Amino acid sequence: MNGIYLLLGSNLGDRLNNLRTACSLLQQEGIKILNESSIYETEPWGTSDQPWFLNIVLQIETLLDEKTLLDICLKVEQEMGRVRLEKWGARLIDIDVLYFNDRVLKTDKLLLPHPGIEDRRFTLLPLCEIAAEETHPISNQSQAELLSKCKDELDCRLTEFHL
Repeated sequence: MNGIYLLLGSNLGDRLNNLRTACSLLQQEGIKILNESSIYETEPWGTSDQPWFLNIVLQIETLLDEKTLLDICLKVEQEMGRVRLEKWGARLIDIDVLYFNDRVLKTDKLLLPHPGIEDRRFTLLPLCEIAAEETHPISNQSQAELLSKCKDELDCRLTEFHL
């Protein structure tokens, strides 16, 4: 994988504005957005009894290391009012570090690449828009190959929304 990719999601409040605010706050932290996917409306993963999400993948550029980037993502979530009550629960904003170049890392706080990428259409569809041929550093499969094998059947719809 060549590049740093983030997945943003929101299913509470003004979802589109939440994505826009998160992008703005990330940029205020010195993170440059190089590319962005379309915005998708997606059926919730894990816990179905909640509103649908808006999701987008960003390709970014930063001088930060991967652990500091995660800290910035968590800081932005907190500044926006995210409260972690349950795994896969509803949230104002969620910012996941999907890939940090070819980095493979396992710590208590950060797993790279993000686990479960290959199992989630709401991650792979937007990733394929901007990085279809980039390869997963562990499986050595492209994002397009991962999507073609993905068994996730949850609905993931392209929207007309833009940041």
